Amino acid sequence: MIQSMTAFARRDLQAEWGSLAWEIRSVNHRYLELFIRLPEELRPIENKIREQARKKLGRGKVECGLRFTPASHSSSGLQLDDQLAQQVATAAKQIAHHIDNAARVDPMEILAWPGVIQSESFDSELIQQQAIQLFQQALEELVDTRSREGGRLKEMIQQRCDTMNPLVAQAKTEMPKVIELTRQKFRERLEEFLEQADENRLEQELALQAQKLDIDEEMDRLTTHLDEVERILKKGGAVGRRLDFLMQELHREANTLGSKSSHIETTRIAVEMKVLIEQIREQVQNIE
Repeated sequence: MIQSMTAFARRDLQAEWGSLAWEIRSVNHRYLELFIRLPEELRPIENKIREQARKKLGRGKVECGLRFTPASHSSSGLQLDDQLAQQVATAAKQIAHHIDNAARVDPMEILAWPGVIQSESFDSELIQQQAIQLFQQALEELVDTRSREGGRLKEMIQQRCDTMNPLVAQAKTEMPKVIELTRQKFRERLEEFLEQADENRLEQELALQAQKLDIDEEMDRLTTHLDEVERILKKGGAVGRRLDFLMQELHREANTLGSKSSHIETTRIAVEMKVLIEQIREQVQNIE
């Protein structure tokens, strides 16, 4: 199955202890690059989150953000850790003795010290477990979205390949006409400059020009590369890099066809091919 690297997923959970909300965003990237943002209370689950993401995703820049909102109960009020507050205040006074004209300790600064004001107690292990389970659901949604988008990319690429195959066949059909037209023009020009044209020399020159115009090898390689693209699309998996390489090869052969072309029809075919190849290349950048 072909997967896109561009997707978004969100999962929410409401419980008596509060709420959790995961958001995962994925865009194209050469490698797998994970950015995980967690609230401080749930920092211990980061390694498990990374492990799960690496199992499911091959490439892409992936941003995973978790929001945790504890349940609020107005009747409970603030819970102050008196012992910790006293320790912070004592330490502040001791330091003030070593500073000339030290400012008075602001009580609000003591309240802002981590742990002085305690949040309502909750089962951190339970919340961590549910946060991991919720991430698994969000990750599955992301993978499903990437797969659906990958299916659309596959269809688009297949359509462009189906359009190019007749162009290759048409270029092969047109080439004998181009060579014959070139022979006639070349013969007329030589006869204008030579009173007595050497027929053997003339045929050698014509053969050399025909060899320069010959595009059989380029057309064969174009056909081979297009067949390989279709084979890879059917195989699926992490094929983005392989397809990108094939687009470079297709573009090279189309350029060669354009440079050898001396006929309006083959020039048109080369231009159409390059347009189609560029359209495919833009979409291949999003494939995992």
